[in-house]
Amino acid sequence: MRMLLRGAAALAAVVTVASLTSGAAAHPRTGRAAEAAGTVRASAAAQIPPGVTAGVAVYDREAGRFTEQVDDSAQFRSASVVKLLLTLDFLWDRGPDYTIPPADRARLEPMLRGSDDDAADHYWSTYGGSAIIKRMTDRTELGLRDTAPPPAGYPGFWGYTAVSARDTVAIYRYILEKAPAPVRDFIMDNLRRSTRCSATDHFDQHFGIAGAFDKPWAVKQGWSGKYAKGTCGSQAASSGVGAESAALAPRAAAAVDLSRPALHSTGTVGANDRSIVAVLTLHPVGTSYGKAYTDIGRLTRSLNVPGAKRPAGTWFGTWGEFVNVRRGPGTGGDRMTQLPAGVEVLVGCQVRGEVVNVPPYTNEWWAYLPQYGGYISNIYISSPDNRLPNVPECAA
Repeated sequence: MRMLLRGAAALAAVVTVASLTSGAAAHPRTGRAAEAAGTVRASAAAQIPPGVTAGVAVYDREAGRFTEQVDDSAQFRSASVVKLLLTLDFLWDRGPDYTIPPADRARLEPMLRGSDDDAADHYWSTYGGSAIIKRMTDRTELGLRDTAPPPAGYPGFWGYTAVSARDTVAIYRYILEKAPAPVRDFIMDNLRRSTRCSATDHFDQHFGIAGAFDKPWAVKQGWSGKYAKGTCGSQAASSGVGAESAALAPRAAAAVDLSRPALHSTGTVGANDRSIVAVLTLHPVGTSYGKAYTDIGRLTRSLNVPGAKRPAGTWFGTWGEFVNVRRGPGTGGDRMTQLPAGVEVLVGCQVRGEVVNVPPYTNEWWAYLPQYGGYISNIYISSPDNRLPNVPECAA
C-alpha cells in the first residue's frame, strides 16, 4: 500500500528573529512534577522550542553513558526511521557473506540514503508487514522496549510503527556493536551518504543532525504529516508529493499521536560514530515544513553531543516561498535548490552581487550558505540591514 498522501499546508511567512546562534530562542520543557513521576529525565542542555513535543536521547559510545535523555521512552510514529528495521530484517539471515542481490541493493541504497518510499513499500508488503516489527521486537539482541507495529486500523502504514528515542539508540548500538561487519558496513556507509533531497517527495532532509554538525555524521531522517510540497532539487520539485505517511483521521485507537506533523533526526556524530543521537519531534497542526525544520535544528544544536563539530557561521531566519539557492551571487547562476519556506539558514559570509528588487526592497548583497554550497539574496534574510551584521565578506 502506498503510504504517501498528497497534502497542502500554508507556508510560513516572515521569520521575525534577525539572527540566532545555536540553541537560541528555545525553552526547556522538562518539569519537576513530570520528572518526579518518572516520565521525564531532565537534560541540562536540551532546549525544546515552544509547541514542540520531543523525545531525545544522546549516547556517548566512548564513555558508555547517555548525555541527554528527555522523554526518551515516549512513543512516536516512526516515519522513515523504521526503514532501519526493514533493512535489518532483510539482512538478518542472509548467510555467511551477507550477499545482497543487485535488485535489492538497488532498492536498499536509495531507501537508506534518500529515504525512498517505494522501496519501503516493497519490503513491507513482501516480508509480512507488521510481522517484520514483531520479528524485530522479539530479537533480544536489539533490546527494544517501546517499539510496536502500526495500529490495527493502519496495517499498510509502515511509518505508523511506534518507536522511542531510547529504542532508536538501541537500534544503532546493535548495528554498530553487535551486527555482523557486512551488515554494519552496508547500513552505515549508506547513512553516511545521505542525500540532501529525498528520493520520493523532494524534501530537504538535511535537518537536525545533518544541519547542526559538521561531518562525520550518518543519518536516517523521518517526516510524516500534512506538509506542503517538497522543493528540494534543481528542478524545484514542482511535482513533489505530500510528506511520508501523511496522517489520516484515526480509524482505531492508537498509542501514538497520528495527527500532528512529525519530524525526526537520528544517526551518529563524530569520528568512529562516537555519539548516537535520536531526536523525535511532533509539531502543532498546520506547522510548515520550514518551521518544523527550523525548530528541530534549534533543538539539535542545543544538545550535548560528544565528538560533534559545530559548523562556522551565523544562523538567520528567511522569508518568502521558493527562495532559490544559486551557484553564484546573481539570478543568472544555476539554481541548485529551493529553500523550505521560512527556514533558518547558516550564513558563512556575504558578497556584493546582482541587485535584487522585491518592492519595496532592493539589495545587492548575497549570503553564502556553506551547507548548500550556494548563495541567496540577502533580501530574503530576516535582517533590518542589507548587509548582515557580524558576517564577514567572502574572500576573493
